[in-house]
Amino acid sequence: MEKKKLEHLAIVMDGNGRWAKSKGLPRVMGHHAGVKAVERVVRAAKELGIPYISLYAFSTENWNRPKGEVMGLMGLFRYYLRSKLAELCREEVRMRFAGDLAALPPDIREILREAEEKTKDYSGTQFITCINYGGRRELLDAINRLLASPPEGGVTEETLRRELYLPDVPDPDLIIRTSGELRLSNFWLWQSAYSEYYFTNKYWPDFYKEDLEEAIKDYCERERRYGKA
Repeated sequence: MEKKKLEHLAIVMDGNGRWAKSKGLPRVMGHHAGVKAVERVVRAAKELGIPYISLYAFSTENWNRPKGEVMGLMGLFRYYLRSKLAELCREEVRMRFAGDLAALPPDIREILREAEEKTKDYSGTQFITCINYGGRRELLDAINRLLASPPEGGVTEETLRRELYLPDVPDPDLIIRTSGELRLSNFWLWQSAYSEYYFTNKYWPDFYKEDLEEAIKDYCERERRYGKA
């Protein structure tokens, strides 16, 4: 049995659209409110000394949403990264991205590249945005790279891990999902083998620092067995 400090916090940010609908607003306004929650939670994670925080921002399946909503989300990524990069640099937050980035619009790829380049030397909190990310896609990409150049001695867990999008990032200790949904939705499939889960009925735009602290308190009271009795 082991109690371990929270090193990697991962969040499935769910409920933006339903939050907007409950207030009689367009879905895109829910995504704008969700960005405010991102700012709050990343700041809180930094204050709490959490080294890694990863957020599920846009999945490989999200392209199937209405075209207007997808365009709105892409515009939001552009705005947020351009307007907040200087602030994140001042706070020495390292920005990283996980997903099939090659499929994103060229200007967004350039914004992501610039954000990673400008913050690569920061040693504090790492803020990982999973964009056009799918756990199955990540595993398929890793397997195909291994097939193209098979490792001597065969494939092991370690050789597969080295082909994942961010192999140096530790597995999530705690995965939070908002909005009352009780599923993983293709998020960090390999990495979540022994993650702890925390579900809340709150929509993502209504998630605040005190909600994060409550989730962490619940996590810290658990015993992580890793298959042991």
